[in-house]
Amino acid sequence: MRLSFIYLAAACMAASLFACRTASGPYAKTNTRYREQADSLAMIVKRTPAADSYYKNGRDWVGTTNFNLRKPNYVIIHHTAQNSCEQTLKTFTLPRTQVSAHYVICKDGTVYHMLNDYLRAWHAGASRWGTNTDINSASIGIELDNNGAEPFPEAQINSLMEVLSRLKSSYTIPADHFIGHSDIAPGRKVDPNKTFPWQLLAQQGYGAWYDTTNVQVPEYFDPMLALRVIGYDTRKPQYAFSSFRLHFLPNDTTRSFTDTDKKILWSLMTRQ
Repeated sequence: MRLSFIYLAAACMAASLFACRTASGPYAKTNTRYREQADSLAMIVKRTPAADSYYKNGRDWVGTTNFNLRKPNYVIIHHTAQNSCEQTLKTFTLPRTQVSAHYVICKDGTVYHMLNDYLRAWHAGASRWGTNTDINSASIGIELDNNGAEPFPEAQINSLMEVLSRLKSSYTIPADHFIGHSDIAPGRKVDPNKTFPWQLLAQQGYGAWYDTTNVQVPEYFDPMLALRVIGYDTRKPQYAFSSFRLHFLPNDTTRSFTDTDKKILWSLMTRQ
């Protein structure tokens, strides 16, 4: 799903309603910048398409009455790889960093909603899932305060579950569309780290999980094809394999596909 300028501007009108109105505080300046950017994009949608359309044909513009905002279809979960929530908030409010997310969730469970859900955050970078090569335009980005090696506290996961529940309900996001940064960027990203409780999330309806009970893998089974069917970018097979392992078997250090891997992949592929 690609977002047009029209979508962005329409979303900005909604975003500007929720922009922080705080006149003071450490983020007063960036809150003002947020509001200014939202307002400038909103001006685009206020213009009729005829103002810059190539298809006027000499006729008056006729606006349709049947439209709304496009909505996110994926949720991408990250860890911040920084040392505190405050450090991440600063990173996401510095224009030179060119990175952002919709939500930042701190270790104590505090949730910062930094960008309207309908707007395009810069969190996924060069990434791919299935045939979608513009993940930023189709997704919500959630960053968990974590240095990349530590466990995720219960309070943080509980808050994450609350956010995921609202997002799934609000935008009808399919269960399989809750994935990690490492899933969409094999070889480039390894977040969220191996302690992340993917199985727990899947049990609540946020993400895919496997059931290998009575699974019989056929002789012709191709594990790389299965990875591709699930959604992984397999142009660099070892990276795709590593990302799959990080998500589903994070403590397995074997460097080639095992029978267990194949059973898991068959289970995941056949539930698509």
